[in-house]
Amino acid sequence: FQLQASGGGLVQAGGSLRLSCAASGFSLNYYRISWFRQAPGKADEGVSCIRSSGGTITAYADSVQGRFTISSDNAKNTVYLQMNNLKPEDTAVHYCAADLHRRCSYGGTWLHDFHHDYRGQGTQVTVSS
Repeated sequence: FQLQASGGGLVQAGGSLRLSCAASGFSLNYYRISWFRQAPGKADEGVSCIRSSGGTITAYADSVQGRFTISSDNAKNTVYLQMNNLKPEDTAVHYCAADLHRRCSYGGTWLHDFHHDYRGQGTQVTVSS
């Protein structure tokens, strides 16, 4: 089972990036997929989550609400994180993670619980001011 995160890069403030999280060996449809990030000197931060089983549910951290959009393509077994209006404080290594049968809700445990069933390697996002 593997998660592959990609799409990071260097952008100016106000720019956009789209991160991808591709799964192999299992179907994302039954998992809560979340993105979280790690920045030097800062606590880990949950960014967003999505769960597609039984109807798509998404949730966002307050810090990215209205700027980021999470989506899934079940045919490609991939979750995307569209990041718009990026800010320097978004600079971090972004990770995707998968947890079987876990909830995705606003203010949920995904915001601060970083023990995951599966976790991909990170992708660096750097936003210059």
